Amino acid sequence: MIVFRDVSKIYQIGDTEVHALDHANINIQDGEFVSIIGPSGSGKSTMMNIIGCLDMADSGLYLLDGQPIEDYSESELAKVRSKKIGFIFQSFNLIGNLTAEENVELPMIYQRIPKAERKRRVDEALKKVKLSGREKHKPNELSGGQQQRVAIARAIASRPSLFLTDEPTGNLDSATGREIMALFHELHAQGNTIVLITHDESIAKQASRSIHILDGKVVDSGEVTS
Repeated sequence: MIVFRDVSKIYQIGDTEVHALDHANINIQDGEFVSIIGPSGSGKSTMMNIIGCLDMADSGLYLLDGQPIEDYSESELAKVRSKKIGFIFQSFNLIGNLTAEENVELPMIYQRIPKAERKRRVDEALKKVKLSGREKHKPNELSGGQQQRVAIARAIASRPSLFLTDEPTGNLDSATGREIMALFHELHAQGNTIVLITHDESIAKQASRSIHILDGKVVDSGEVTS
């Protein structure tokens, strides 16, 4: 599903070149639950942005479902982000003046999904994350854990093939973090592909495999070699 072949990304900061990714190679199969772990500045956020088609590599090859991403137009990339990838961020990224159900529904409006189908998916997704009864609440009326559940429901409702999640427990207490991780395990058990970005070893270990990144280099892909 996700293949990096010698992917590099360089940022120019003043007179200095920063190799955010340095000839990175990864291979993530359909249905895997993989964590990408590294300290701050290691390149994991850059890797996430490229996987999520939010940024492009400077060199190397990125294949998503067998297709080279650099061949996609901007409109095609927007479709990939909208339909194929479910984003879940540490900061939730909810719209403050919308209710939980409206936040979950919004991406499907952009996808031009019919209203009746949107309603069915919203109800189904909020039920799946155990937020039935909170549909009319706005983000400031919800706890951090509930807001993250809304963000997960929003991703679920769009029926992506890949869930891409960035430090999903970073702003949560440990008990709530365990509940959120349990949701990811449920999604994985249903056959979904999950890529989780984290600096927390205890969170990373909950994935089936961990890719370790340091100074822009993949130092351990977690793959078993013969």
